[in-house]
Amino acid sequence: MSYSSDSSISRSTSGSSTPSSMSEFMPAKIFLLSPALFNIPFLANFVEKLPKGFGDNIVIPINHLDISPRGWVQEAIKSLPGVGLEGKQWEKRPVEENCYFTEACEGVGVDEWVQACQGTSKVTSPADALHIFTSVGLRSIFGQPSSCGSGTLYVLERPAVSFPPLDLTRPWGVPTTQEWKDLWAAWDLVTLGMIPSDMLHQKPIDLRHKCLFYIGHIPTFLDMLMSRALNEPNTEPKNFTQIFERGIDPHVDDPEHCHRHSEVPTKDEDWPTLGTILAFRDRVRARLLALYDDFASGKRKINRNVGRMLAMTLEHEGWHVETLLYMLIQRAGTGTQPPAGFVPPPWEALSAQWDVTYMPPATLNVTLGPSSITLGHDDCEGKDFDDDVHDQVEGHQFGWDNESPSRQVEVGQFRVEWRPISNGEFHDWWVNRKEIGLPPSWVEAEEEIQVRTLYGPVPLHIAKHWPVLTSYDMFDMYAKSKGGRLPTEPELRLFLDTYEVGYGGGGNVGIRNWHPVPATAGLEDNGGRGTNGGVWEWTSTLFDKHEGLSPTEHFPGYSTDFFDGKHHVVLGASYATIPRLAGRRTVRNFYQHNYPYPWVGARVVYDA
Repeated sequence: MSYSSDSSISRSTSGSSTPSSMSEFMPAKIFLLSPALFNIPFLANFVEKLPKGFGDNIVIPINHLDISPRGWVQEAIKSLPGVGLEGKQWEKRPVEENCYFTEACEGVGVDEWVQACQGTSKVTSPADALHIFTSVGLRSIFGQPSSCGSGTLYVLERPAVSFPPLDLTRPWGVPTTQEWKDLWAAWDLVTLGMIPSDMLHQKPIDLRHKCLFYIGHIPTFLDMLMSRALNEPNTEPKNFTQIFERGIDPHVDDPEHCHRHSEVPTKDEDWPTLGTILAFRDRVRARLLALYDDFASGKRKINRNVGRMLAMTLEHEGWHVETLLYMLIQRAGTGTQPPAGFVPPPWEALSAQWDVTYMPPATLNVTLGPSSITLGHDDCEGKDFDDDVHDQVEGHQFGWDNESPSRQVEVGQFRVEWRPISNGEFHDWWVNRKEIGLPPSWVEAEEEIQVRTLYGPVPLHIAKHWPVLTSYDMFDMYAKSKGGRLPTEPELRLFLDTYEVGYGGGGNVGIRNWHPVPATAGLEDNGGRGTNGGVWEWTSTLFDKHEGLSPTEHFPGYSTDFFDGKHHVVLGASYATIPRLAGRRTVRNFYQHNYPYPWVGARVVYDA
């Protein structure tokens, strides 16, 4: 398909295509598309002409059933937040046998677009619609369903950052240069767009470094591992390895007890400047891209060791996007800036919709097991230089040392709640136990409990259906008070394998949203499958060694330093976890049982 003219879409910009704040946005445009244009070739071509992160809106109705009631689009228009369509004039733009509409000084009324939406169109499930939007770099800001659920009127944007579905990438092999660029966009948005200059030398939470450390740590880690794998010198300035090599994770109850880590300057003035760090970052990124050029030209040949280094360093940066965000959220509204290049959530409209559409599961829990389950996969770093695998890179699934080898585990019968504990459920329990303290994901305001978001705290009534986030210890008390317990790693893995839909099924990961959403598992539709709302989940399993584990030499101590009886395995993914990590079922995260800041929820299980 082709456009009759590009003038209705393109706008001239100078410098970066992503504004640094919402106040710098040029006036956003609104495009009204008919369902007949809902196809990947058209949308991909259309979206490419929109600048990233400028708040332009695409409005399109999607039918979920063969038959939809007449007038549902007209009715849905009235409920769209922040997008006033009625009373405006629209220019009709032909696209072969179809058309789209764009706001104009003179033109037709919105009714003509509504009329164009009538008739036969492709039937698409909500999950498949999200998958198609994601595949072309679009994000759903709001979706207004019809009264009977036969369709949804979506408001979309092309955000500053997006990640394609895993089926369009090589998700667990050697990352592509596009994967690096997508991740760099996310990292730069967080570090340069959300951390104001006066916070660079501040610690948003205890037991972690100041913000500036992490901006230097990411390129230093990449450069060090590249140098080691390629047997080359580090990028200047070489003393960055002394400052930025490794962060800290001290024991919560004994902060003096900490693994080996970098010795950082004690005075602000002794730290490298942000400009110096960013210049170093750019040289390291250029070095990485030059390495890929050498692979493409045949100047270098990739092997299992170098491929692992590339997979590990990309995922390491992905981990840090999330860990830095859970630090920054503690200052959201009092320092941290909201993510630029994303339309802010229409909280009240979303809350009202969640209250109407939220459906509890048909039964509180489901029985699983007995069953045999495979944990991990076969990816032994210690064999990377063996003759029979050294050059075998294509198709190999890389992971972290604690994911390998694969092993069979027997799981007994148990009952598990369909969904993680929600803020509302936890609050009802907590009000009679306030002496245990406040979860750090909450804020105690003058008249109410609020829930932290990256846009600042929101009232509990908005977030009551979201999973609550707190420490293992608090969840353990909750579960025991209900006559249950927290799941083991094999139990939770069995549940997630059976019922979690993941990124491709519409799961809330990969920055689809900058906040959790209500969980959806446990409904009869889709056989009980759904999303947990976009959080990691605690298990009662201690993070420890297992037979056949080969500790990594690329990142010594990554796992083994935390086999301390204090860290628990957590599974799943949060709303900020990159899809590559969220989609690999063997990934194991780990946190101290009394560390309350990460985005980790929990569900209750019962012995059957």
